[in-house]
Amino acid sequence: MSTAWVLSDSWTMTRRELAHWARRPVQMIVGLVFPVMMLLMFGFLIGGGRGIDGEYVEFLVPGMLALTMAFGLEATMTAVTQDLGKGVIDRFRAMPMSSAAVLVGRSAADMLQSAVGLVVLTGVGLLLGWRPHGSPAATLTAFTLLLLLRFAMLWIGIFLGMVAGRPELVQAVQILVWPVGFLSNAFATPEAMPRWLGTVVEWNPLSATATAVRDLFDNPAAAAPSWAADHAALLAVAWPILLLAIFFPLAVGRFRGMGK
Repeated sequence: MSTAWVLSDSWTMTRRELAHWARRPVQMIVGLVFPVMMLLMFGFLIGGGRGIDGEYVEFLVPGMLALTMAFGLEATMTAVTQDLGKGVIDRFRAMPMSSAAVLVGRSAADMLQSAVGLVVLTGVGLLLGWRPHGSPAATLTAFTLLLLLRFAMLWIGIFLGMVAGRPELVQAVQILVWPVGFLSNAFATPEAMPRWLGTVVEWNPLSATATAVRDLFDNPAAAAPSWAADHAALLAVAWPILLLAIFFPLAVGRFRGMGK
């Protein structure tokens, strides 16, 4: 099977996923608006900032950007289970096309949607007064780390979606995803928590990315230094690579084993 054939089939599958944006605009809009609502709620209704040296909105926006990348796992799972439930993936497997194209198309479309989500949430953050104070190169690196986290979470979502098999079971995974997302430094510093909880929060992959992008944006970070905080950039790369090393082969193997 030639590389050109794989790329051509993958692009076809990507266009299929992008066509869903036009057919289901409400779902797309809700996906973009929900993180904005979260940002406004925590920034103005709930508030926060204990242990933060600086404006809370400048601490909150990078955390929300990282949190949005993690919560994208749910959308990926839902899309995969819907295709499974309708038998779409089985039909694709029976067609003379590259088997890798289905997963590549799914991942490419989700990454594009995540990039759009980052743009929207960044724009709202700028309207609220948030500013990236780092260099253009540092700002670009920060967004690259955010998308790297999303790419890792994407393959976790693809694998769990194939394991779940039905959209109803996605809710069971959401029960786990939300606590993991909130058990991070997206909204508050570990210093504002009990010591044992702060330690858990510091080593959350989401916290590593949030801390790293805050540093790159030159936004307020945790007041007290720690090994995890001092090496946040390293962890923001290491955690997604580790997750990819685990879940990418699991997803590919699960896909190849379906229908046997």
